[in-house]
Amino acid sequence: MTPSIPMTSPKSAVPPPAGPSLTIAQARRIAIAAQGLHRPPASTGGSVTAAALVKLVRRLGLLQIDSVNVLARAHLMPVFSRLGSYDTALLDRVAWPATSRGERHRALVETWAHEASLVPVETMPLLRWKQQQLATRWERHARRLRAQHPGVIEEIVDIVRDLGPRSAGEIEAELQERAHQPRRGQAGWWEWSATKQACEFLFGTGVFAVARRRGFERLYDLSERVLPPEIIATPTLDPADAHRALVAHAATAFGIATATDLADYFRLPVAGARRAVAELVEAGELQPVAVDGWREPAYRHRDARLPRAVDGAALVSPFDPLVWFRPRDERLLDFHYRIEIYTPAAKRVHGYYVLPLLIGDRIVGRFDLKADRATGRLLVPAAWREPGVPTGPDLTVRAAGVLRSLADWLGLGEIVVAETGTWAQDLRGVLGGPAR
Repeated sequence: MTPSIPMTSPKSAVPPPAGPSLTIAQARRIAIAAQGLHRPPASTGGSVTAAALVKLVRRLGLLQIDSVNVLARAHLMPVFSRLGSYDTALLDRVAWPATSRGERHRALVETWAHEASLVPVETMPLLRWKQQQLATRWERHARRLRAQHPGVIEEIVDIVRDLGPRSAGEIEAELQERAHQPRRGQAGWWEWSATKQACEFLFGTGVFAVARRRGFERLYDLSERVLPPEIIATPTLDPADAHRALVAHAATAFGIATATDLADYFRLPVAGARRAVAELVEAGELQPVAVDGWREPAYRHRDARLPRAVDGAALVSPFDPLVWFRPRDERLLDFHYRIEIYTPAAKRVHGYYVLPLLIGDRIVGRFDLKADRATGRLLVPAAWREPGVPTGPDLTVRAAGVLRSLADWLGLGEIVVAETGTWAQDLRGVLGGPAR
């Protein structure tokens, strides 16, 4: 994705009048196709290349990162949902090369986009406004940090410059060494909270980048040693121009969306997104449309196709672009979805870590899933069929096939379906009950 050419004249932020009408079924098919979920994943393992993976991320715009690891890391699942079984080391190599020689293969980089995310390296100039915004927002905290621990931020930059990629813990240890304070239990200006805060401030504002990860621990380095020189040299766009380019990319990934949907994709200010939408409509890149039942105006990207049918089958994680904006879920997919990880167990409705199952153009069910790596089992504590979804063996067999593909990808040899949920009994009939 390359920065768009700045427009010289301001455009109205008022949504243009609605154009052609679409049914909700048509809007779903457009959106599912744009997300690459309109057909079953083709891979059965080993056939996904790094080039195909990077192409997918460029299409989606980003992969959200999250620390939850009940099943698989958040950034890994969207690739599996679309491409099928793949070697996750491919993603590590193009995002976090393990050696300096691997830097030339870095195609993705970690930053704040839709929350913490992996984005194509060429997207970074479009996100500098966000780094500048974070610098302004966090300046009060940075002043307090400097007042409490004079010199800490500058010293941390010096350490990373001198020693190369380091974790916050390693930086803390080096600060302790340089401060000559070896006594345990004695807090100094280098204490962990100050170190971590400073590293996150430097990362969020673009001084640091994440060179690689050790397990799931960030190793920070100077941005100019992580990003390609041509990216560093790219001029910084005016925020309005960057917003327009990001909205255009969100519209490509969504296919059809409201201005609010488009703003959420890269977490843009809604007013800025609306201005960008109006400019893109005038430029012919977005087409205003009316979708049955939607109160807000909708916009279809000029390249978004409307397939006659969609026949994909995929589990999507809570951090997948298809479902991450909950108001859109209800409007587009007629699907009420909430993450219940932080809900007390007694108050959970569907389970701890629940993934929706998309088959065709409908969310047909949701499964509470856990990878029990110690015993090599994919656990299904609960399996729910969505209200109104017809019962029948064909759909159950297909759902079971998706679960088998997931288990195979994760290297889990057994699937254990518990008795909870409206789909559990039928799935147990196909997959078998708990191990004895």
